[in-house]
Amino acid sequence: MTLLERESSLALLNEYAAQAASGEGRLVLIGGEAGVGKSALVERLHGELPDARWSWGVCDGLFTPRPLGPLFDLADQFGGALLERCPAGADREDLFRALLGQVSGSEMLDVVVVEDIHWADEATLDLLRYLSRRLRDAAVLLIATYRDDGLAAGDPLRVTLGDLASQRCTRRIGLVPLSLDAVRRLSGGSGLPAPELYRLTGGNPFYVTEVLRSGTEEVPPSARDAVLARAARLSGDAREVLDVAALTGSRVEARLLEWVTGCPPSVLDELLESGLLVGDGVWVRFRHEIARLAAAHAVAGHRGRAIHGLVLAALGSFGCDDDARMAFHAEAAGDGAAVLRHAPAAARRAARLASHREAAAQYERALRSADGTDPVTLAGLHEGLADELALLDRWDDAESAGERALALWREAGDRLREGDALRRLSRIRWNLCRGREAVVAITAAVSELEPLGPSVELARAYATFANQRMLYADYDTATDLALRAQALATRFGATAVQSDALNTQAASRSAQGLDWVGQMRRALDVALAGGHHHEAGRAYTNLCGIHCGNREFAEAEKYFDPGIAFCDEHDITTYAICIRGEKANMMERTGRFDEAVALSRQMLIDVGPSPANRLCSLIRLGVIGARRGDPGAWEYLDEAVATADEAGEPQNQIPARLARAEAHWLDGGPDAARREAELAHDACTTPNAWLRGAVAVWLRRLGSPRLMGGQIAEPYRLLLDGNPVGAARVWTRLGCAYDAAMALADVPDEKALREALGIVIGLGAQPAARIIRQRLRLLGARSIPAGPHAATRKRPFGLTRREHEVLDLICAGHTNAEIAAKLFISAKTVDHHVSAVLAKLGVRTRAAAGRVARLRLDA
Repeated sequence: MTLLERESSLALLNEYAAQAASGEGRLVLIGGEAGVGKSALVERLHGELPDARWSWGVCDGLFTPRPLGPLFDLADQFGGALLERCPAGADREDLFRALLGQVSGSEMLDVVVVEDIHWADEATLDLLRYLSRRLRDAAVLLIATYRDDGLAAGDPLRVTLGDLASQRCTRRIGLVPLSLDAVRRLSGGSGLPAPELYRLTGGNPFYVTEVLRSGTEEVPPSARDAVLARAARLSGDAREVLDVAALTGSRVEARLLEWVTGCPPSVLDELLESGLLVGDGVWVRFRHEIARLAAAHAVAGHRGRAIHGLVLAALGSFGCDDDARMAFHAEAAGDGAAVLRHAPAAARRAARLASHREAAAQYERALRSADGTDPVTLAGLHEGLADELALLDRWDDAESAGERALALWREAGDRLREGDALRRLSRIRWNLCRGREAVVAITAAVSELEPLGPSVELARAYATFANQRMLYADYDTATDLALRAQALATRFGATAVQSDALNTQAASRSAQGLDWVGQMRRALDVALAGGHHHEAGRAYTNLCGIHCGNREFAEAEKYFDPGIAFCDEHDITTYAICIRGEKANMMERTGRFDEAVALSRQMLIDVGPSPANRLCSLIRLGVIGARRGDPGAWEYLDEAVATADEAGEPQNQIPARLARAEAHWLDGGPDAARREAELAHDACTTPNAWLRGAVAVWLRRLGSPRLMGGQIAEPYRLLLDGNPVGAARVWTRLGCAYDAAMALADVPDEKALREALGIVIGLGAQPAARIIRQRLRLLGARSIPAGPHAATRKRPFGLTRREHEVLDLICAGHTNAEIAAKLFISAKTVDHHVSAVLAKLGVRTRAAAGRVARLRLDA
């Protein structure tokens, strides 16, 4: 059938292919709703580039996917070094390098197609990231298709698309449904009224095509009925094969269909001639996923169970080593024993490849079939699930799994594993900000494990205990425990524990004002060399956080992007949120309030982090809201202090209490502010010079008689020594504009106060501006600057008038082309404005921009 309204997209694809052929590799992301014609567009390009070498991989949405499934598809086509590495258990970096070597070593244009990446596992998304960073000088056109409808807010593909879009080689093509005119052209001579057909299908090419092909006089109520109408014309044997294919996956081996159904080749020929299936070498596949879904949903439950059992037997006879595929069919067939053989193996494989969501899903699948299983097996499944859920920041669920594992190890009488389970629960409960319970659990773990003698489990417990003592500012005990953990880790070759203990030791040294960077770098290097994703994420987080806390923002910047990229690529959600939180802290401290708010709100909305990660965003949003006079600030500050007190850690209690002190002070409540500052003083058991300095200055500012001894960071010490101008100079050198203004606000000098006023007005900090104006009036100053005009206040985020117009249209759901038409500017100019808006809001997508803008308006 004619390919309509795709001329410009096809021209772009040919242009990108020409660029790739000249040695400027391209990654093209083709997005659109299901059935919009993404595959048809790629197939048309295939016909126009006969001299290129084409290869295809597909992400299957039927079951929890085998990690790197598309890569293995490509390996079957390329052969060579890539195929040799696949069954050999090579790690994913070797596989990535092998694929890159295969496609970049030829003078011929290589076109690599990965279809349906909305179903991709995390390892496949990481593969796309890997290739996108290395295509620039290769004659490779990498095409990835995906559905852009129905993506959940926290879908990993959203983050991946944002990362890929930042690469120079990336180009994007969006396909939209057909117009009424195109539908009219397609339906000519069918006897079906084009307007009604357009209303029914919304212009979706697949829906239109299937309705027309059904040949019915009446318009079917949905494309599903159209597919089933076509299937109804098949012979009985062909329909049986169609059902098996639909339940097997988007692509299925022809020999598997023959094995399961006993069909002769003529039956497959009938299916291919019907257009429902197309040939793909030794495979057959559905022309459209919607057709497969329609056929699969029409199979009766009892027949489906039997079919899955036959497919499972067939795959077993073929020697299938895809445990994820086998586990899916085993569960659907009700074969619990087979599920328990394959699902845990699939989970372990997924975890090794950093596909932690898939790993968790496979453990959950195994547990659904584990009734009557022995306690040891069950305990292993629950603790495997707990570990994977922890990496995904799903701490409540991780606690449930961890508690079940503990109970089962106790039932089994295995004290070593019981101690390790207590250690795991302690870490989980700390992340849930239940500090006292975490301490009880880790103390019990050590008591359980020490009598059993040296072990890796005891090393882990010492490392976990060390981390907790560090967080409670007991640095001597933390260091002693960390050294004990390292000694055992060295003895048993446990490099993950070694990295964790080095990390804690470095963090303790930092809090004590000692050299720490080299040790933290070593913790990171050990983790990366050992492939320890959790420990590497923690090291990146602490490198960012400690440098940021010391106001060494240039040093922190060195680790933000690599750390976020590592955590995103390895599916370490917990630490990905942590590092983004530290980046937002840097934005707040350097006066980039709009960006800090946008990023913090995005984390709360899109990710819904655990209490420990949520706490940082709450404090940040509360303090910025207070500085801006937003009435919703107290909602954040109340939750923050409740969570911080429950956790009991000085590093969180002090910022939470000082944020509340500042909010009361700005709101004209000095007595309440002083009480909060004194509570911060009560919590300040840490020698950290920056935290102690902040407490000391607020105590002085609020007239508290309490004093703070010990080391005080330089700008705070200058303030306490009566040199606010010197303090302001240091704050300015560090890039902390708001702090510089607060220092200048303490100077009884008109020039200094005017400078402070200019800074806080520029930051939108109206409550502080009000206080400074009062001080200027007391000095008898005249012509005191007022706040920004109302028109300026109505344009938050630092947007220009035109950028605000563009944001309004984005919120209304308009495309760039529609925005260009409404504002009478070019589409290219709109592209620039949209990029600027996303950058200023600190978000990656138009949808996120709309959410942040609406939240700002509602605040």
